[in-house]
Amino acid sequence: MTSGQEYNRDMNYVTTRITADGRDGFGVEAGRYRLIAARACPWANRAIIVRRLLGLEDAFSLGTPGPTHDKRSWTFDLDEGGRDPVLGYERLQEAYFALDPEYPRGITVPAMVDITTGKLVTNDFDRITRDFSSEWTAFHRDGAPDLWPAEHADEQEEVMQRVFTEVNNGVYRCGFAGSQERYEEAYERLWTALDWLEERLSTQRYLIGDTITEADVRLFTTLVRFDPVYHGHFKCNRQRLAEMPALWAYARDLYQTPGFGDTVDFDQIKAHYYVVHTDINPTRIIPTGPNLANWLDPHHREELGGHPFGDGTPPGPVRPGEEVDPAHTAAADLR
Repeated sequence: MTSGQEYNRDMNYVTTRITADGRDGFGVEAGRYRLIAARACPWANRAIIVRRLLGLEDAFSLGTPGPTHDKRSWTFDLDEGGRDPVLGYERLQEAYFALDPEYPRGITVPAMVDITTGKLVTNDFDRITRDFSSEWTAFHRDGAPDLWPAEHADEQEEVMQRVFTEVNNGVYRCGFAGSQERYEEAYERLWTALDWLEERLSTQRYLIGDTITEADVRLFTTLVRFDPVYHGHFKCNRQRLAEMPALWAYARDLYQTPGFGDTVDFDQIKAHYYVVHTDINPTRIIPTGPNLANWLDPHHREELGGHPFGDGTPPGPVRPGEEVDPAHTAAADLR
């Protein structure tokens, strides 16, 4: 970030799609692809949640890089020998360079990698989860929810766009502002949007309609990081999430819903932001708090009506080997 400038996210991604008809050269095929998604990253956390809600674990595997990385790439330091057990890579950048040896942009997650070639297929985080819902339907579990209800399509796009620009990206705009003026502008934009969401969610259980949609997934991954990271590290500190009654109850409702909280690793989240962002936190000291046990407090959101999965059912237990370390969850602070 250059001093005085506003933070702008680089939105130039590899936009190749994996589709049911294979029109981009990559057809939906069980076992062919691997989703690389660091639990620390909110954009990747979306993909992990949607994969779990739709029951796509048998369709494509999950690789999880560790929470910290250098300027070169995410690394597979959590895996035995420091290599992804399927791809054999030490760094995610190897999949990018297999596609393009001169790949010029950042090495981002989530990423879909073709196991047969070891090449990146796409890192377009917005399109990846849309396609999980629309293109991978043959592999959805029985009872999978409809995360993109047709009757709410226009409203969902409108709400998600505001959530993305003002909240998902808004916290980064605060954290990486290049001047006091830019920070204050970003701060006002963020809290205007959060106040709008607080009002909206005071009378309805979910963002769109009366069931969980991908709009909720996209908001949740920012909210779950708000008090542990964004409030202090990114200076988004007008209030803690826990001081906004509707948003806080909404976030707890989702956290306690199968498919959401069971994908969240609070320790990895804190390690990522406080260790990687040395321009903001040069000491790399990771805060001990906050206490997270209140994520398990009753939320009473069911009193607003609605059914989380509509006519569907919740996902079953987390796949063996994909569990979050119990010591890194809200339950750990109950001790």
